[in-house]
Amino acid sequence: MGKGYESNQERLNTLATFGKDLARRAKSKCELSQKSGVPLKIYEVPPNPKEPDFSRCLMLSEETIAQINRPKNLNANDWRHLGELIWSEEAMVQLMTIRILIYLGKEHSWCQELIDDAYLDEEVLEAAAAAPIN
Repeated sequence: MGKGYESNQERLNTLATFGKDLARRAKSKCELSQKSGVPLKIYEVPPNPKEPDFSRCLMLSEETIAQINRPKNLNANDWRHLGELIWSEEAMVQLMTIRILIYLGKEHSWCQELIDDAYLDEEVLEAAAAAPIN
């Protein structure tokens, strides 16, 4: 096998060790869509560090991951609950919430209003802007 394959397998194995703790933290529901009873996967919030980092991972539904990877499929009305998630204590939930709102804010003013009304750490805003969804 190639070196790239082996390192990818090592990464996946390390990520898999985070699964139980992430599921417990997420209370077995998607940390962004808030849907329960759906299959969840570990999602590394970009940019990915060299080594897998628990604090940069979320438990997300396959549907949510697909929407993030193809943001043109984001339906703004399905994401109105982000007004609550923007206050999350989980930094990566807050970061991804802001990224989604920034993307949707291009066409929906309520998204930008949510960002403007939140008391956000400047570092989180900079990190969200540094790796936008597009």
